[in-house]
Amino acid sequence: MSSGGWSRRRFVGALTGGAAAAALPSCDNAPAPPSAPAATPEAGTSPSREARRPSGPRPLHLGTYTSVEGGGKGIGLATYDAATGEITGVGTIGGVGDPSYLAVHPDRGTLYAVDERDDGAVTAVRLSDRKVLGSRSTGGAAPCHLSVHPGGRWLLSANYGSGSVAVHPIDASGALGERTALVRHSTPPPGPGQEGPHAHQVVTSPDGGHVLAVDLGTDTVYTYRLDEKTGKLAEVAQAHTRPGTGPRHLTFHPGGRYAYLANEVDNTVAVCSYDKASGRLTVGEAQSTGTGSGTNYPAQILVTSDGRYAYLANRGHNSITRYAVEADGSRLRLLDTVPVGGDFPRQIAFSPEGTLLFVANQKSSTVTVFHVNEANGELRHTEESFPSPVAVCALPL
Repeated sequence: MSSGGWSRRRFVGALTGGAAAAALPSCDNAPAPPSAPAATPEAGTSPSREARRPSGPRPLHLGTYTSVEGGGKGIGLATYDAATGEITGVGTIGGVGDPSYLAVHPDRGTLYAVDERDDGAVTAVRLSDRKVLGSRSTGGAAPCHLSVHPGGRWLLSANYGSGSVAVHPIDASGALGERTALVRHSTPPPGPGQEGPHAHQVVTSPDGGHVLAVDLGTDTVYTYRLDEKTGKLAEVAQAHTRPGTGPRHLTFHPGGRYAYLANEVDNTVAVCSYDKASGRLTVGEAQSTGTGSGTNYPAQILVTSDGRYAYLANRGHNSITRYAVEADGSRLRLLDTVPVGGDFPRQIAFSPEGTLLFVANQKSSTVTVFHVNEANGELRHTEESFPSPVAVCALPL
């Protein structure tokens, strides 16, 4: 396994092992999970939301580390009940090393995974038959995040270990071509306690005009333009946080004018304004996570599709912080924190309808699920947690 430049990611996830390895059937011959229809736009009332809730089992894909004690054997396959949140293990997709983060193509036909290793790669998997379509080098170390450009033709990935962002073309079958771009974050210099850049996330702005990369090591969010013909990236702006903030994850308000930044190192969040013409992000004042004075590392922040509530996963405090989103997205008001029912919530994800919130708990090797109250944003635990080896990503479809 890796050492040196990206050891912090593994220090944060020191494991206790556990019996979760038995949660998913190890055979790859289990029936493929049912495919999910494309998500429909959110409506504003609960009855409409209930009417859109699908019947029958829905697919759930689970990311893990395969090279650590107690880790998984590949990408975990499961299904969930959209009404109750109950999860059932189905199988495993083997042949993918350390698939710690997952994303799906807009047409729901192909799954993409990072291979979070020194010799980083990204892998494509056809969902209809779970066939691995191949892997491509990211040109960097320890890729920890990836996303598909909204047009479906480009895969973006962030190399944590080497502090760089890569672009790969996606062909008509969903398979990946050779890398078209690799941009390393060379300036500004690393922040306090950091030995180099650490790209932690790469996403496309809601208007589709820019690609933004969050770098924990340089305390910076970089904005790029993606040439959709060549797959090249051109930097157009930088947004700097306070030195030592350690920005990790950014999510946009559905209105597109504001975004919310989770800061891992100083245990804060910030509201950011976004100018879609220039791609420039402006970082606001640091705000509390509501976790008190103990050790805590914010992981991921999400906002509901109606833009009314935001949720932050807290590793250490082992909770979800709930915020009310006010003033058209320009303000977060802390409401409460809710225990996740697991240890070290690494990643959170909404079901397509927004009625469920999935939490991947790395140290307890569990996935916990909450019902999301549309009226007031409150979270309510489902009956049981689901054992999943070193759960670091949950992707419900």
